Amino acid sequence: MSQAATVSSNNLPYADLPPIVAALFEAKAKKGLSFEAISNAIGRDEVWVAAAFYGQAKMSPEELEAIANVLDIPTASVQSELGSHWWPNRGGLGPMPPTDPVLYRLYESVLVYGHAIKAVVHEKFGDGIMSMIDCKVNVTRKPDPKGDRVVLTFDGKFLPYAKW
Repeated sequence: MSQAATVSSNNLPYADLPPIVAALFEAKAKKGLSFEAISNAIGRDEVWVAAAFYGQAKMSPEELEAIANVLDIPTASVQSELGSHWWPNRGGLGPMPPTDPVLYRLYESVLVYGHAIKAVVHEKFGDGIMSMIDCKVNVTRKPDPKGDRVVLTFDGKFLPYAKW
């Protein structure tokens, strides 16, 4: 499923990311790879790999080398832009509320169900939060006669609030 692709680094969400990010997306499209295929090749989860592509996760030197090898991009180029000197600016991709339909529906789900989920978390765990630092996110497809379902799982560590 190889296809020619160009990604304009002047457009959101790429505008504030290093230019190599556009090259990562272009190479992924050219090779016809999914995030799952790349994740299997480098030993990480597909959502984490996608987050790294969007500048929301920090890759180690070994992960940068593995990504470069999978995508046939010079390792030196990837290391020079995303290496030890670069750190993610997490959470700063795009307008709020989001205008992309998928992102908006995720945002809407928090608006609609956020307080209910918060109440259930507090009832089950006590006063605290779910970590997004120590969290695994999975996306699966669930067949359904009325149309396939998207199953999102956030598997985050509970962090109780400290008292002092």
